[in-house]
Amino acid sequence: MDGVSGISDLSVFDAFGQPTINIDVDRVKAARYGLAPGDINTVVQTAIGGQAAGNAYEYGSDRNFPIVVRLAPEYRQSLEAMRNIPIGVSTGSGTTQIPLSAVATVKMVPSYSFIYRENQERYIPIRFSVRGRDLGGAILEAQQKISQKVHLPAGTRLEWAGEFGELQEAISRLSVVTMLSLVLIVLLLWVNFSSVVDTFLAASVMPLALIGGVFTLAITGTPFSVSAAIGFIGLFGISVMGGIIVISSFNLLASGDLDRQEALFRACQVQLRPIMMTCVAACVGLLPAAISTGIGSQVQKPLALVVVGGILLAPVLILIILPVLIDIFSRRGHRIEKQEVPELVEVK
Repeated sequence: MDGVSGISDLSVFDAFGQPTINIDVDRVKAARYGLAPGDINTVVQTAIGGQAAGNAYEYGSDRNFPIVVRLAPEYRQSLEAMRNIPIGVSTGSGTTQIPLSAVATVKMVPSYSFIYRENQERYIPIRFSVRGRDLGGAILEAQQKISQKVHLPAGTRLEWAGEFGELQEAISRLSVVTMLSLVLIVLLLWVNFSSVVDTFLAASVMPLALIGGVFTLAITGTPFSVSAAIGFIGLFGISVMGGIIVISSFNLLASGDLDRQEALFRACQVQLRPIMMTCVAACVGLLPAAISTGIGSQVQKPLALVVVGGILLAPVLILIILPVLIDIFSRRGHRIEKQEVPELVEVK
């Protein structure tokens, strides 16, 4: 991961370094003396850690204290003293004692100074920061390099947590919210027009507005994020308003005495100012956030860039491409010419 662009402050939490006494029982040697590993563990636990032998009760009260029996400090404070802990062994003529070193290996080994657990599982944390690059791109490159060069042992797994985990959860929730928003927009358009053709014509401005937002992110080098996705949702709503204005005006003019082409041209001409004012108002309101560079701007700036860039290009696309789509798909303004029928004269 150290070679991945954008990843810095890479470190591993120092979990080792705590000296620990390791007592490894030799089962073969223990079996020769007729001892089981549990018998040896009981002796070691009693000698070093102690074992409760009873309770001492305070006279005149109900307070009591456990009585713990274990070896004196001089017989358990060093490795040599632990190796000489006596263990009773039954023989044919009675009981004899052997040192612990005869059936086990006692040594000092490095062990964990901290044990990290989450969801009842041990883990080793690896900490790093991402600077000068988007979080998703840096993590994706790191995942590819790790999958190629690192082979995890059996029983272990790699989990990406922290801000990246929160980003994945936010994206999964946002995907549901985005689909719900689009469905609600289409439903409201249907309620307004009561026409499938007009509904989809008004909804067709959303991909047109999408072009401006994507183009702005590409020019500024801003990565796609949750904030940018929310900006696209707002951009869709603003652009749909322009589509509603043009289609409603065309339907009204086409229902009168104007020709279809003239009604379409007049609708774009009359509604040019309302569409421009709607878009400019939203653009000017978010322009300070789009050019901000202070602390916290990385959160609001992608949203503002998407809306400002999309709104600047949306009126041009709405007033150029949408009329073409209306002319192709809309049936408003088509009149059936009446055929001349000769007048019948009644002869008596």
